[in-house]
Amino acid sequence: AEVQKHRMQQQQRDHQQQPGEAEPLTPTYNITTNGLTELHDDLSNYIDGHTPEGSKADSAVSSFYLDIQPSPDQSGLDINGIKPEPICDYTPASGFFPYCSFTNGETSPTVSMAELEHLAQNISKSHMETCQYLREELQQITWQTFLQEEIENYQNKQREVMWQLCAVKITEAIQYVVEFAKRIDGFMELCQNDQIVLLKAGSLEVVFIRMCRAFDSQNNTVYFDGKYASPEVFKSLGCEDFISFVFEFGKSLCSMHLTEDEIALFSAFVLMSADRSWLQEKVKIEKLQQKIQLALQHVLQKNHREDGILTKLICKVSTLRALCGRH
Repeated sequence: AEVQKHRMQQQQRDHQQQPGEAEPLTPTYNITTNGLTELHDDLSNYIDGHTPEGSKADSAVSSFYLDIQPSPDQSGLDINGIKPEPICDYTPASGFFPYCSFTNGETSPTVSMAELEHLAQNISKSHMETCQYLREELQQITWQTFLQEEIENYQNKQREVMWQLCAVKITEAIQYVVEFAKRIDGFMELCQNDQIVLLKAGSLEVVFIRMCRAFDSQNNTVYFDGKYASPEVFKSLGCEDFISFVFEFGKSLCSMHLTEDEIALFSAFVLMSADRSWLQEKVKIEKLQQKIQLALQHVLQKNHREDGILTKLICKVSTLRALCGRH
């Protein structure tokens, strides 16, 4: 109820904007009933190369913003009709594992080892170029936790203010995920409809995957607003069960001790989910996702990971869907 009240107040303020008043400089977003960021239909602005300030990137960061040629036949797309993804069964018994199945009954294409190596390197490079923080830097400041006085300051914030702060942080993280997706081989060849659908459905899931890089399982803290924060920092949000779920997922994924290459490939695999609603070229995305999964399997084997690690990762997809769909 409080979140709904917050949304209504925001909408009223938007409607009261005076004629000629400047538009907000930051990307627009909604706070959904679960408190998470919901990207507006102008997500294509990110894809088309606009900075968070709403203007074209300057030369210093131009490499992060790549233009996309608009694809044909976009008139029939109803972005507002895209609903949260259902929680799907990704356990091995579901038939999803170990490889994506093609809807038209085709068998999996033969992929050379060289092609898998190239794809793995491309995705890993894309990941490292679009991470907000270096893992080494984060590990060096895990001792910088919020003092009790600072924790109480967060706890005493109005719920609306704390939601706004969290939403801004998530929006910033999502922008990096968008850039990550744009650098993955094959993503830019998808029609713009499917690019938008995949990003709207999967960006937040990738944010939660990347969170394990900034999670300290020993202290049960995560990097937030300049320091490492415990669950108590988020008390004013009024959703302790959800925050607990987020921290449990972060701790669980962190316990798998994934390398940057493995995080990158798992992120790409989740992002290129061919079961999203409203996709126009499902088979094309299925083939791309399958190649990514094969590349992930190849890297896991090369890293001498234990048997069953790929199964555990695939099963995390259901947890991610539940996490992002939880109210």
